Amino acid sequence: MTDTTAMFWPMIAHAFLVFILYYLLSSRRVAAVRSGLVKAEQFRENLSEPAGSLLIHNNLKNQFELPMLFHVGVLATFICNADNIGTILIAWIFVLSRYAHSYVHVTSNRLRLRRPLFMVGFAATFLLWAWLAVWLATS
Repeated sequence: MTDTTAMFWPMIAHAFLVFILYYLLSSRRVAAVRSGLVKAEQFRENLSEPAGSLLIHNNLKNQFELPMLFHVGVLATFICNADNIGTILIAWIFVLSRYAHSYVHVTSNRLRLRRPLFMVGFAATFLLWAWLAVWLATS
């Protein structure tokens, strides 16, 4: 529906969040090894994560759960020509919620804040897929 590739920018923004998290995880792991808290070999099978990087490790895993539905939904919406200003806004809401969720997760890890932020992203992903279903059913 749109003549642009605007639907791809939220995907790119989410990919950058993942890159940032990988960098943070690596930095924290290197710091743990350098401080003598853990040995580098511990990461061979990674059976236990140091406390300093555990929250980042867990958050990084989160980026490959619900966001996968988001990315596929964005691509399907674009391919089906069902994208519009509304779907672009929904996609940005999802990405902003993921950044906020990640920030809370890797800092204070307060569930009272984290859960609502997750639910915003969940709702955005649901709305994206619901819009695609409506679009396909009525086209």
